[in-house]
Amino acid sequence: QEELVESGGGSAQAGGSLRVSCGVSGDIWRRVECMGWFRQAPGKEREGIAMIDDDGDARYTDSVKGRFTISHDSARNTIDLQMNKLKPEDTGMYYCAATIRWYCVVADFKASEFDSWGQGTRVTVSS
Repeated sequence: QEELVESGGGSAQAGGSLRVSCGVSGDIWRRVECMGWFRQAPGKEREGIAMIDDDGDARYTDSVKGRFTISHDSARNTIDLQMNKLKPEDTGMYYCAATIRWYCVVADFKASEFDSWGQGTRVTVSS
């Protein structure tokens, strides 16, 4: 059983919106301290863009602040990322990740601090 499974994404015009969702296994959901969304643009390193802890406290990097919203749904065991005002530079593979070891303030958008990863979903934004 996969622990994290992304869905959504796709293609949009600049200025448009997309939503990606991450289904989380029950085992992870019960133990998780922090969940995050990362993205990897072609030829670039994977970067953390949004995180949320089990209290719902959300953090964003400057590149997406004010445009993206991360949320969790306890009824569905999902972590969602609503992406508005999309830009071509938002193009890439989007991955959800979870850590059972660290609060988000410690994980601090570092991929090395996250233990579980989904397979990714592609987002393409055209100008």
